[in-house]
Amino acid sequence: MGLQPGVTPLRDDAQHFHNMILLPMCVGISLLVLVLLLICIVRFNRKANPVPARWSHNTKIEVIWTLVPVLILAVIAIFSFRLLIKYHDMPPADVTIKATGNQWNWAYEYPDQHIPEYVSVLLPEDQAKAKGVPFRLAADNPLYVPVNKNVRVLVTGADVIHAFAVPAFGIIIDAIPGRVNETWFRAEREGIYYGQCRELCGVDHAFMPIEVHVVSQAEFDAWTVSKGGMTKAQVAAKAAADQAAAAAAASAAPAPAAGAAATPAAATAPATTTTTAAAAGQPATTPAAPAAGQ
Repeated sequence: MGLQPGVTPLRDDAQHFHNMILLPMCVGISLLVLVLLLICIVRFNRKANPVPARWSHNTKIEVIWTLVPVLILAVIAIFSFRLLIKYHDMPPADVTIKATGNQWNWAYEYPDQHIPEYVSVLLPEDQAKAKGVPFRLAADNPLYVPVNKNVRVLVTGADVIHAFAVPAFGIIIDAIPGRVNETWFRAEREGIYYGQCRELCGVDHAFMPIEVHVVSQAEFDAWTVSKGGMTKAQVAAKAAADQAAAAAAASAAPAPAAGAAATPAAATAPATTTTTAAAAGQPATTPAAPAAGQ
């Protein structure tokens, strides 16, 4: 009995929460209820207790069965909130993948590596048997991610609601049309891992496998180039070259001529007073006041 082994810190934390918190509580509560039922059956049956008691309330018992469930839920909440925070606090991503759910396949895109969108569909049964891979879990164009790197997954849907789930990574998130959800993982062991769509999305819902290859950085770079993308070093070099070209173009631009200074304000200001006076048929200047005595 147990869950599928995980290869990410999130999966390990989720499995620890299940095995060490939820499972013991479930077993303990089940045993307690079983013991109480056995006590009732043995001590309070018609033969052992022919005259039943007449009371119907017990304050102490009512307080206990109210406070104990509250305390149990509080303990569960403390550990579950810690786990939710770990899922929510996404570290800086080394690789970003956009996964789009379609009826009935997945489309993947690597924007940072400039890998255009490609479609991943179910590998036919004969090809799966020839390769020795599990049918209905293997895909023809799987995902590739580098080991020990933070991978951010942007998930959306193109038609109906899907769900992107890989149990070994401990991730599951809905793919909703018109909305982009995100999750993350960091695989710590190389290998091939499988997932499926976890939301009922139509007649071929069972034929939407997710296959992820966790490889070394060198293998991931080689796969990136084979897909027509660019490695991290190539992206950095291209960005530096573009920045240098922009700086060179800015320095080569002609400077404004020194004689093209601003025109004096007096030369450009309109003769408002003169024009207004002329339009009124009056002299442009105010006549001098007559001398005293005249």
